[in-house]
Amino acid sequence: MGGQKTPPPSSSSSSSPSWFSHFCSSALRTKPINSPLDTILVSRNSTDALVRRLGLLDLILLGVGASIGAGIFVVTGTVARDAGPGVTFSFILAGLSCVLNALCYAELASRLPAVVGGAYLYAYSAFNELTAFLVFGQLMIDYHIGAASIARSLASYVVTILEMFPVFKDNIPSWIGHGGEEFFGGTLSINLLAPFLLALLTVILCLGVGESSIVNSFMTVLKVIIVIIVIFVGAFEVDVSNWSPFAPHGVKEILTGATVVFFAYVGFDAVANSAEESRRPQRDLPLGIIGSLVICIALYIGVCLVLTGMVPYYLLGEDAPLAEAFTSKGLKYVSILISIGAVAGLTTTLLVGLYVQSRLYLGLGRDGFLPSLFSKVHPTRHTPIHSQVWVGIVAGTLGGLFNVHVLSHILSVGALTGYSVVSACVLALRWKDKTASQFSSRWTSAWREGVLCIVTVACCGFAAGLFYRFSASFIFLVVAVVIAILATAALCCRQTYTNPPGFSCPGVPIVPAVCVFFNMFLFAQLHHEAWVRFVVLSIIMVAIYAFYGQYHAKPGSDESIIYQRAPTEATR
Repeated sequence: MGGQKTPPPSSSSSSSPSWFSHFCSSALRTKPINSPLDTILVSRNSTDALVRRLGLLDLILLGVGASIGAGIFVVTGTVARDAGPGVTFSFILAGLSCVLNALCYAELASRLPAVVGGAYLYAYSAFNELTAFLVFGQLMIDYHIGAASIARSLASYVVTILEMFPVFKDNIPSWIGHGGEEFFGGTLSINLLAPFLLALLTVILCLGVGESSIVNSFMTVLKVIIVIIVIFVGAFEVDVSNWSPFAPHGVKEILTGATVVFFAYVGFDAVANSAEESRRPQRDLPLGIIGSLVICIALYIGVCLVLTGMVPYYLLGEDAPLAEAFTSKGLKYVSILISIGAVAGLTTTLLVGLYVQSRLYLGLGRDGFLPSLFSKVHPTRHTPIHSQVWVGIVAGTLGGLFNVHVLSHILSVGALTGYSVVSACVLALRWKDKTASQFSSRWTSAWREGVLCIVTVACCGFAAGLFYRFSASFIFLVVAVVIAILATAALCCRQTYTNPPGFSCPGVPIVPAVCVFFNMFLFAQLHHEAWVRFVVLSIIMVAIYAFYGQYHAKPGSDESIIYQRAPTEATR
């Protein structure tokens, strides 16, 4: 597959055909998966390896901390205004679709648990170098803008809590935390509290994974306790007549609501990026991914039922529906708890987001896509401090100088791209005798046929999403679904699948194909500027790879840590 780094072509041989052929051969390289014995030796002897300190409970709290932010107190009500009490089914449907994605993540986390990488690693192992680099680019834009946006929201909530005390009431300027002080017609929006909070969390993450895990666990447990209190107190204020009619605007609004609240579950994939710091990755990573998601589904359903039972759906507020619902019942102290829960939720979401970003940069540094500085791990703290500080600087700059909330409509592209690629990776890595038959023309034909079927399912999902979004004729939607079913049938009948070590996703290839279809269906529901962002960023990433990445990548070099399967015995 070409594990050695190829030097740039000299001027005498830098003709367009040779450059293009080098680009193609480099782009198609894959990350080799070595033997279990090699995994043990590399993982234990490398000075640049992270330390395994996270247990199952830590991983579950990591996933819950990443998934549930302030949105549980807001998005439930905003969607309920359109879907009515049927918003509960919206969360159930979205949760079930996320469970299918989680099953795919769980298999790959169990199959490739040696070191960090997540969706980037899986794409590198299953497909090729260029695909992995593109996935990284889409994910990082989401992470950087998302971290800056969350930091601003967190700053606003912190100021709101401070203003509950008379000494701070109306005495905190906007450039401290509320929104920001705008200059040059809004081009700049100064907010000092957001970068301060980011710097504080970055320091905690640099201290070590054990210290940051303690902070995340405390804040996540606090947040979950507050949500349970909200559900318990609200249950005594429920008027079941508010649940009738349960779907006042029909099934379509429930389905539309499911496409919106799907993103409330995004974050469980963060568990997969803690692979190198998990004590027993093959057992704990799948349980952590699925367990955290199940907890989130239960909490969201509970909040939905309480909220729509307390107040008629058409009277719910837009900005703070849950807090307003309790205030209308004379339970203002619950509104204060909700504000505290929002701060805890945003803190854990931001903390885990910064954590995941640094581990991705660590993986890119090890693979040569970034300067070697990003691959360094502190010898005593066992954290990628350079990567962590860089992530904090980028988020702090964006959050402190710009109103990144206006970019929220182009987010979620990275998450959907990552989920779709991960589902496709489950299929690609299951195809039987891939390594033994890699030089067989018959195998090559089968491989290309399988990839074509996956692409067909993805295109049909996107087309179906467009037909649904713009209310096209029902026949077009049916045609798209039928073609996707035929492509999935081809995956069932024309490919042979192996049984992977560790956790195995059930229903292969149907479950991964359904995930790809639904993820692309959701992709079609995004703002059109999000599509433009996907195309433009992909072109930029290809250019970066063409002029830098292909010459510096080292997918199989002995000088770096190699992503490998972790043996069963070593993870017990």
